[in-house]
Amino acid sequence: MRLVFAGTPDVALPSLEALAESDHELVGVVTRPDAPSGRGRRLVASPVAQRAEELGLPVLKPDHPRDPAFQESLRALEPDCCPVVAYGALLPQSALDIPVHGWVNLHFSCLPAWRGAAPVQHAIWAGDEVTGATTFRIVKELDAGPTFGVMTERIRPRDTAGDLLARLAEGGAGLLVATLDGLADGSIVAREQEADGVTFAPKISVEDARVDWQVPGHLLDRQIRACTPAPGAWSTFEGQRLKIGPVLVVDEQLPAGRLEVRKDTVLVGTSTHAVVLGQVQPFGKKQMPAADWARGARLASGAHLGDSPGQEA
Repeated sequence: MRLVFAGTPDVALPSLEALAESDHELVGVVTRPDAPSGRGRRLVASPVAQRAEELGLPVLKPDHPRDPAFQESLRALEPDCCPVVAYGALLPQSALDIPVHGWVNLHFSCLPAWRGAAPVQHAIWAGDEVTGATTFRIVKELDAGPTFGVMTERIRPRDTAGDLLARLAEGGAGLLVATLDGLADGSIVAREQEADGVTFAPKISVEDARVDWQVPGHLLDRQIRACTPAPGAWSTFEGQRLKIGPVLVVDEQLPAGRLEVRKDTVLVGTSTHAVVLGQVQPFGKKQMPAADWARGARLASGAHLGDSPGQEA
């Protein structure tokens, strides 16, 4: 089949590479427009755009896929199907109707569970033991189209969202190619999603990532891993933000938010078991081990993370 791939971030690259090496004809790529990056805020092409240009593929960067000029350019490429991985924009029906076999999305959950922008983060936060990836035909309703194939992946006890997403991106690339193979030879049939078991995974905001030390330790562990690397879990120390990397729950108890500084470790109390801090990033500084931060800030046991009553972050 003639394919036009749609994707934007690094997580889409394994699928782009797999499609470029497949028996299908990859004739173009759709991605989000160049975006400001770095301290200079200069415009930088997306990871997918950069790799597509290296592969010598035409790259379309519409401000929005409803733009008539974009749709005309897409139509001129005559795609049989448009595979999608983390493109990042809603597709209007006029664009969905262009390829014969529609737009086939690789979504990082076992649909109908965790429809939405942050399925991997929500699966970890909820304490799911297994997740996966699903290929489905995009329809107007969010992640509700008929499915083609699914793969499963165990969520490991120390997985961050970044760890799990990397594995799903690699495994999902093979699933996406297999789905397109099946569409090409007619061996695969789309199945409507079950009405039961629908859950939603909206984007996690910076405020959602704020740590409340009054929460039980095992739930904080999930939250912090779910928010790593983005948007990044955080608390406050002396009124300034402190980014919090993955923690380790231990069989000790401390008052919620209270710091216990030891030679090589820093513990924080929760409403249940204390946690050992891993990497932290003080405001305006680089990420560092919590013990180094404690030494540099001359912390003593009894200091407190989190705002005092009435104090603003």
